[in-house]
Amino acid sequence: MKFFRLILVAVLVFTSCNSSKRIVGKSVVAKKMSARKVSKKHLENSFHKNTFEARLKVAFQDNKNKQKLSVKLRVDKDKIIWLNATYMGVIVARAKITPDSVNYYEKINRTYFKGNFEVLENILGAEVNFKQLQSLLLGEAIYDLKAKKYKAIVDNNAHLLLPVQQKALFNILFWINPTHYKLDRQSLKNTYKDQELKIGYKSYSKIDGEVFPKRIEIRAKERLKFTNIDIEYRSVVFNKKFSTPFKVPNGYKQVVL
Repeated sequence: MKFFRLILVAVLVFTSCNSSKRIVGKSVVAKKMSARKVSKKHLENSFHKNTFEARLKVAFQDNKNKQKLSVKLRVDKDKIIWLNATYMGVIVARAKITPDSVNYYEKINRTYFKGNFEVLENILGAEVNFKQLQSLLLGEAIYDLKAKKYKAIVDNNAHLLLPVQQKALFNILFWINPTHYKLDRQSLKNTYKDQELKIGYKSYSKIDGEVFPKRIEIRAKERLKFTNIDIEYRSVVFNKKFSTPFKVPNGYKQVVL
């Protein structure tokens, strides 16, 4: 299923769901601050729960297709990302991702994939890992802010972090919200391959002390091709025990990415 394949490629593309929720806006005016202090505040406001389960509405569009799905997402922090996609109440695909493996199957074409993040690194020519995908879903920087030196400027009432020395292939930018220090957006661009990835966090909710994304927009393009993925979190539950079953049905054909 293209949703699972392309959201992975695009990376380079909770107490109770009845707990009180509050939409978090940008009520603080961003003032000049050192990059080190901005990075520290962003890291301090990272996700602190052990697990979360969420129900998502996902809209996918590329040059040829449009698709809307309901997705159940289960994340055991730093261990497992599990997704179950349904259309009109019928299961159409399932994925299970760990730091060492990437697995999914889809029922429409009766195909499955089993591999690891290395296959995505080969496609993109750059590092891809579990942590980056997890960070994308949580409103956190997909690159380690402690691993490089950054400079900070105020841009559109956000703290814009720019690496002092950009990566050889990618230009990387992070806009950090001055109210809660999660991301407003992050952008990666490979001018050599004419690839660009933009991830926008349009709103956040405050749930059980955690500032958590409510709406995420992913925009990826490569030359004349584009992929748009809109994610809306409909409900979120923290620290719930859950299972992450995954078994490829008999008769499915393995695909190679």
